[in-house]
Amino acid sequence: MTRPISMAAGIMPEASPAQLIEAAVSGRFDFGGMWVEKEQWTAATTRAVKAQLGDAGLALLDVEVAWIMPGPPDPWLLELVDIAAELGAPNLLCVSSDPDPAATTAKLQAMVDRAAGTGVRVNLEFGLFTQVKTIGAAATIVGRIEGAARGLLCDTLHWARSGGTAEAIRALPREWLGYAQLCDAPAAGPDQSDMDAIIDDAINRRVAMGQGGLPIAAMVDALPTGLPVAIEERSATLRDAFPDLNGRAREVARTSRAWLDAHEAAA
Repeated sequence: MTRPISMAAGIMPEASPAQLIEAAVSGRFDFGGMWVEKEQWTAATTRAVKAQLGDAGLALLDVEVAWIMPGPPDPWLLELVDIAAELGAPNLLCVSSDPDPAATTAKLQAMVDRAAGTGVRVNLEFGLFTQVKTIGAAATIVGRIEGAARGLLCDTLHWARSGGTAEAIRALPREWLGYAQLCDAPAAGPDQSDMDAIIDDAINRRVAMGQGGLPIAAMVDALPTGLPVAIEERSATLRDAFPDLNGRAREVARTSRAWLDAHEAAA
């Protein structure tokens, strides 16, 4: 298989930073993902995580999540760019709950400016759970941003649930794509007027690739060849079946690689 895979941090929301690294290594993922909580993260955490990554020989694919909120710009968003750079992560995942597209654009621009020259790309993720609900809305905002560190993140679930198409992914400038997130889920989604159900769908109802009804193959075929993908199998069933974090990582890696290998072989 030529497409590198990463273990998205959302697979194990109960994990500490150290456990995320250990699990990604146990699963033999090509990369790891790191969840950074403002209330729990310190400069000492950055140093410890960086040292553990080095000792484990693991590189991060992304850090998450930079959450744009209504109101004045939050300095924490810029700190997250610095943390991603210090940890050597080439991608920072960003979502917006600000209903003002101009404000979202300005706050994203500030992060992109901060990321200039650091090797970090700031990726705006769209989804029904945010104020940037579709790939088209995200492309409009990213298109207004200046700087090579701008990016757009496609997650299979959010792309499918919001009516995204393979053609819309192919239409994106290739330089905007630092990675993508893959998963599967039941073909039928929640009522789009029920935000609680939309969030539950995103954090609890995903399934292993090939075990649901999402058009994963269409999305993968629309991505650039060799683009890294983070496996975002956020699933209550998975968490219950694999309470051991390392065992969970190995299972997600196994099912994801099996699907990707089969898809590549059939191409």
